[in-house]
Amino acid sequence: MSSLVTEASWMCFQEALAALERLSSKELEHMYFDRLSDESGPGEVRLPSRPESGPLARRLVLSVLQTWELHQQLEVGELLTSELVANAVRHAAGRTIGLQLARKPGWLRVEVRDSSRALPCMILADTSPVNERGRGLRIVDDLADRWGADLMPRGKSVWFELKVRERH
Repeated sequence: MSSLVTEASWMCFQEALAALERLSSKELEHMYFDRLSDESGPGEVRLPSRPESGPLARRLVLSVLQTWELHQQLEVGELLTSELVANAVRHAAGRTIGLQLARKPGWLRVEVRDSSRALPCMILADTSPVNERGRGLRIVDDLADRWGADLMPRGKSVWFELKVRERH
């Protein structure tokens, strides 16, 4: 009986993944905005692990930051999110990636989660101007106030934090 339940659960999960992958970026954006912008707690959303998820993640982060009135963080938040999502899509083998935003006093945190347990490493050597790859984490390191990667039970989370000026 237990194996039947497990198999049924796995099939439901696979069907949900397939349905997620069929949604357009606009449909995903509409579906996820409220969950990400809720300041009461971090809400993770799952995006298909495909190149089109980069622009979608940027739009979602921009919309949330505007809603939270963090206008001073729009440009850097968008850029750093783009770098982390691009890395997750390029290097992790999973079908989805997670995006999570959290706000705590004085800080904004953006996390991108994927199914790979391989931690990212920053390339310190100069890269040629012709090769655009390998610069993502250097950009994150230069622009974020803090960043890191955490192993999770099923994959990892790569995150950055930005200081924010709180309104009084």
